[in-house]
Formats: sequence, structure tokens, C-alpha cells
Amino acid sequence: MKYIIVGAVAGGASTAARLRRLDEHAEIIIFEKGEYISYANCGLPYYIGNVIKDRNSLFVQTATAFNQRFNIDVRVQTEVVSIDVVNKTIKASNKITGAIYEESFDKLVLSPGAEPIRPPLPGIENEGIFTLRNVNDTDYIKSYVTQQSVKKAVVIGGGFIGLEMAENLKELGITVTIIEMGNQILAPVDFPIAAIVQQHIRSKGVDLRLSTAVTGFEKMGARLQVNVSAGAPIEADVVILSIGVKPDTRLALAAGLKIGAARGIWVNEFLQTSHPDIYAVGDAIEFENPITHQPLITYLAGPANKQGRICANNIVLGNVQAYHGSINTAIVKVFDMTVATAGTAAKHLVAAGIKHIVSTTHNGAHAGYYPGSKQMSIQIAFSPETGQLYSAQIAGYDGVDKRIDILASLIKRNSTIYELVDFEHAYAPPYSSAKDPVNMAGFVAENILLERLHIFYWNEIGLITADELLIDVRRADEFENGKINNAINIPVDELRKRMSEISKDKNVFIYCEAGLRGYLAQRILLQNGYKNVKNLSGGYQLWNAASKEAV
Repeated sequence: MKYIIVGAVAGGASTAARLRRLDEHAEIIIFEKGEYISYANCGLPYYIGNVIKDRNSLFVQTATAFNQRFNIDVRVQTEVVSIDVVNKTIKASNKITGAIYEESFDKLVLSPGAEPIRPPLPGIENEGIFTLRNVNDTDYIKSYVTQQSVKKAVVIGGGFIGLEMAENLKELGITVTIIEMGNQILAPVDFPIAAIVQQHIRSKGVDLRLSTAVTGFEKMGARLQVNVSAGAPIEADVVILSIGVKPDTRLALAAGLKIGAARGIWVNEFLQTSHPDIYAVGDAIEFENPITHQPLITYLAGPANKQGRICANNIVLGNVQAYHGSINTAIVKVFDMTVATAGTAAKHLVAAGIKHIVSTTHNGAHAGYYPGSKQMSIQIAFSPETGQLYSAQIAGYDGVDKRIDILASLIKRNSTIYELVDFEHAYAPPYSSAKDPVNMAGFVAENILLERLHIFYWNEIGLITADELLIDVRRADEFENGKINNAINIPVDELRKRMSEISKDKNVFIYCEAGLRGYLAQRILLQNGYKNVKNLSGGYQLWNAASKEAV
């Protein structure tokens, strides 16, 4: 058998290695148009920022090492320019010699990846404007930043790579502006969680501009001028375009393979394209979202590697293993904070017409009496009928990674919030509390489903009328340090003695700092004859961050 793989890095390289492990005698050829076969593209911003100092550590495998270990013919700097699906051949172009030649295949795997979006803005071809997608991009940026003595950078796009680049450039002592066209950073997460992170970014001295579009670039002497839709132009020594990526479907399209509704290469559950002898993996493919059941493209290394393994199994063994899709579990370091997400954000559940409840909790990453405990905010979305967990988002410091992995496991298995309640974790004061933040998220969700807790949200504060009551149940000193307009202060510990101040004929809205004291106050009132009492999900803390960022 002869297998040809177009594109290496994560999906293609993992497919090739698995093919060899399953079939020692097959002829396997990888075509990679770049210089490098397998590298850690997620580490590229950290190399630019000198966190990773050794450039060679970015390379997972070299072409020579891959050939020696797996007996695979690796052809770098060679681009596959066309596919003849009838005769089962490809045409390749050697970028060094210019030679063009054909190779036949029994099975073909497409792993062309994605390409950065570079909109046709005026002046975008000026020197000093870069995208970051591969090692060569990294080398250009690092060299430019060093040699040009860059003092000011503009990062366009507030996604994962954009934020990582902003942090690493700031750590080099460069003044950084982030420009984001949307009203928040990190499109996969919901606004309140993004708002918490945005506050942190601003605290680091980064100029974060939301709801702002770039309209073009001009060269002003040695510097660049970034023209924007709102406000004065911004001067920069270097510009990083991190607007996003799109699947590279050019080969597939030209070959007549099916392109899906999300504009990725269509594959079935076995990662097989519309041609039975051609498979596809990685950033270029689309598949069904396990939660919304709508077509989805994911640009993550983890799913690409898993797809490669499954794809090879199906090629050699005959479509024996289905790929069940990705819930887009992702995590990013943003200065001192960590942000993570899994599943389908509430805003996307709304767009898909899926009924859900959102709940936000704040808890210490480990026992409060053990030094260094910092708070993490967990937002979950779940079914109001079954409690099925649809998504989880976390903004915090320590321990975010292990909590999102727990939550992602439940989402992937279509499990419910009741499993969060029962989840048994490893507990010692440096690592957790007797009731882990994951348990606490489950407790609150369970109370909501059992109607022991009735909630309202930060963006509903403005809907409270003069005929309704907004009660802050924090201590008086907390109330004086910051409050929501029109709130009255009745601390929870005084509530039983002061219930005469609260009319039973009025709707009552309660808030505290994080939600727990509000819940206690609500339980007191409900069991004393009050009918319409709601507690603010996420408390004052979430409202404060979200309302400031919503301005």
C-alpha cells in the first residue's frame, strides 16, 4: 500500500506515525510545503517573548529524525498543487528546485491546516506588519523586534494568539495596544468571563480597545500609523495581525471534494472525505458539534492529533473507529491569570436555540487558610430539564487547568451537573478545599434545578423598577466601598431582625459579593413568607467587572 499525506505538523505527522506503527511495509510519503515537519506552534509567542530561549526546543521532530525512526519519506518545502481523484495521483512542486512531478496513491490524507486571515486593508503590505502561524513568521517577528529596537506594538485581534503575543511583547518592555473589533476578547467565552480577564489586562498597563475596527495602515517615517474606526490613529513600531484563521480548502475544492456548510472539508464520522480513498484531518475539516449538532471547525492541536490516530486506524483497518467531534476545550495564560473553556458558550447555545441555565460561582483555588489562595470564577451552562452540562468557563490563577479538565470530561460524556455534586477530588489544603470549586458549581446548579435558588443576572439589574427592592446583604463596610445604584444595605446577619423593613408585596432582588450570602438571605426570606426573591448570579464581583466592561 502507498499512503500520501499532504501537510505535517499535528494532524499529518500523527497520522503518518500511526500508519507506520500499524503497517510496517507500506510506502508512506509526507509532503510539507514549509521547512519544518513538526513543531510546537502553540509555543511560538513564548519564544518571541524569551520565555522559551532555545529555538530548537520548538521542534517536536525533524524530517531526518522522522525518516530514521519511522522509515517515512518526508519531503519538506514541497507543495502538492493538485489532486487527480480519478487516476489517484497528486502533482507536487519542489519549492527549491522548481521541479514538478506526479505521485500515485492508494490512500491520501489531507492535512493542509489553516491560513491566517489577512484582510485587504490599505497599507497592509507595509514593512513591520506580521501574522504569526509558523516558525518562519516567528523568526521574522523576533528578528524585527530585536533589530528595530521596537518600543510600541499593536496587536490586532483579542483571541488566544493575540493575547499571548500581547503578554510576551509587554514582558519585553514594549508598550502594547490590543485592538479587537468585537465587544470582548476571546470569542469562545461569554462576556462576563471575558470581562474579568479584560480588567486584568488593563491592570497590566495594556491599552485594550474593544468594538474598534482597523481601517488601514500608513508609513509615517520609521513608524507605522494604524488607522481605526473610533478615535485617533495609533502609532506603532510593529503590528501583529491576529484576526483569525480560515481552513485551507484550496486543494480539496479544486479536486471536487465536498466542502461543508462551515466552509471546511467535509468528512464523515471516519474522517473520510466525499472520495472513499481520501481522508482529512486537522484545522481544515469540519464535523458535527456534539452539543449543537451543527457543523464546526476547530483550530486546536489536541483534536488534530487525536484525529490523526483515528484516521490511520480507519485507513489500515477499514473504518473501525468513529470520531466523535470536539467540544473545543482550550486554555490560555493571560499575564497572571488563566482562562479556560470547554463546550458551547451560552451565547452560542442561544444562537442554536438550545434552552439552558447559566450559573457563576467564585471560590478559592485551595483552602483559604493556606497561604496564596486566589479566587477562581466558574461559569457553567446546563439543561433546565436534565441538568446536562453544556459548557464550562473559568477565569482564575492556580488550578484552572485541572478544573477545566474535570468539567470537559463531563461535557464530553453528556453528563450532568449532579456528577459535579458527587465528584470526589484529591484534597489537601495546598491544592483544594474539602468542597472543591467544581463541587460548589454543582451545588449551586442543583439548588437552581430544585428551585431552592432563584437567580437573576448582572445585565438584568437595569430592569429592576422603583416598585421593587434591591438589597445588598454584605457588611456595611463592603457596601460603603462599592455598591449597585438604588440598593439598600441589610447585612445577612441582621436580616432576621430587620425583615419588617422588607415588604412582602414587592419583588426582592438580593446580591452579595460572590453569591453565597445572597443565597442564605434568599432562603431566610422564602421560608418567612416572601414569594418573589431572586439572588444575583455571580454577585457584586461579576456585576462590577461586567458592567464596567459593558460601558
